[in-house]
Amino acid sequence: MSCGPEWPAERTTTVTIRTWTRALGWPARPGRADETSAESGLGWPTAAREAPALIEAPASKGDGLEADGLAETGGLTEVPAPPDGPGPAFAAAERHVSRETLPRPSQPLDHSTPIAAEAERAVRVLNAVAASRLPRPPLTRVMAVANQKGGVGKTTTTVNLSVALALHGCSVLVIDLDPQGNASTALGVPHHSGTPSIYDVLIDDLPMIEATTTVDAAPRLHCVPATIDLAGAEIELVSVVARESRLRRALAKYPADLRTSGAEPPDYILIDCPPSLGLLTVNALVAAGEVLIPIQCEYYALEGLRQLLRNIGLITSHLNADLTVSTILLTMYDGRTRLADQVTQEVRAHFSELVLDAVIPRSIRVSEAPGFGQSVITYDPGSRGAMCYLEAAREVAHRARPDTPAQRRSAHAPAERVEVAG
Repeated sequence: MSCGPEWPAERTTTVTIRTWTRALGWPARPGRADETSAESGLGWPTAAREAPALIEAPASKGDGLEADGLAETGGLTEVPAPPDGPGPAFAAAERHVSRETLPRPSQPLDHSTPIAAEAERAVRVLNAVAASRLPRPPLTRVMAVANQKGGVGKTTTTVNLSVALALHGCSVLVIDLDPQGNASTALGVPHHSGTPSIYDVLIDDLPMIEATTTVDAAPRLHCVPATIDLAGAEIELVSVVARESRLRRALAKYPADLRTSGAEPPDYILIDCPPSLGLLTVNALVAAGEVLIPIQCEYYALEGLRQLLRNIGLITSHLNADLTVSTILLTMYDGRTRLADQVTQEVRAHFSELVLDAVIPRSIRVSEAPGFGQSVITYDPGSRGAMCYLEAAREVAHRARPDTPAQRRSAHAPAERVEVAG
């Protein structure tokens, strides 16, 4: 049987065991090298004809098979297994069954292939990131990544910004406040039930340092994971005194605990908020000094933004006067659609200086990375998504924290008159 082109009768060639021992490296067996079957019509060795193995073996010049006529097949060919079982060369052939030809050590590697170019680009990006350093803030910047609309890229933004900042030399703490625990998954942090987590910090007053886990993705990156227990935290917090300030109180104790253990406070604390405006999100907004809002480049994202800004205003008025919206990041941008351009223009027109120049494109690499417990920056450093998140991290680091509403009010207040005696 042949899966390749039919052989013309006049070109039928006897293929001997000697041919296969030379081609696949099997040891020759004296006395049986020229045994062939008259029934096969193709001269298959009688000792091996009953158990053929199918491999892809298109012949080309230099394979050493032209003299026996095998170069005429041009496709998949039935290759008989050796009488004493497959040898090491046959195993190598099976491993490379999807390749055009078996690898030849004598041939130099081709660095011009797409895979080689992609690998070279990834190494170049990571080396450039490791060599550069972003400015470190004088005080810890606590940023809540919030938007009550789901699926806009909150978790993806939290994970990739934290990895980008850490790779640039900043120390970063990620607090996963979403009961789904997707940020913990993307950072490769265990978050099964019973793991010390943000739930224990909020409900049982566990010190934040005891729930902190080191992340392998980047140096100086840590995470407080979320477990499934967090799903019931909002109900449990209803009856707790000062329920809106539980996270802020835990963060206030965190720097002292770090210094006691010989560590320094982080440069950035990024809080991944759930897609709601419940008590967990309120805790994040009360504890934070800044809000980073990811906005999907679609119409419905603009409707949700109005409600979010209204709630941030209420929290600023009653619970946290230092809170300010510092950053808006456009995500899931699809340049093929006119709608994405319209949303981008409208957001920039209304929020101008708050919107980052970097725009996160809709990318399959960004979607694939969490499935491997990685950020897109470590999963595919040369991809468009990784490059855009690296640029967004640079913008965040170089931007000064905007004045809070309280600071703006004091700046515009009339100066008090001071009377000088005499």
